[in-house]
Amino acid sequence: MSHYDIIKQPVISEKAYAGMERGVYSFWVDPKATKTEIKAAVQQAFGVTVVGISTMNVAGKRKRVGRFIGHRADRKKAIVRLADGQTIQALEALA
Repeated sequence: MSHYDIIKQPVISEKAYAGMERGVYSFWVDPKATKTEIKAAVQQAFGVTVVGISTMNVAGKRKRVGRFIGHRADRKKAIVRLADGQTIQALEALA
């Protein structure tokens, strides 16, 4: 898998933007990706040094439209901590 397949998109939320000030970035990643694959993908894609990674599986929510009940897909979130003084410029522009 290439880094394009592992990193799906950045997490867009107030909590994720607050973490960017501390050098912590959040991404939706492939559910089968391991921490070492995620670390290599972030370092290759953005040219930064990753110090730590936390991952979590996020269960999809049940959604209802009228009398029909559906289910969103399950996802995996990775919280990536960068070395001191490093930032990802492409994501800083979003905040």
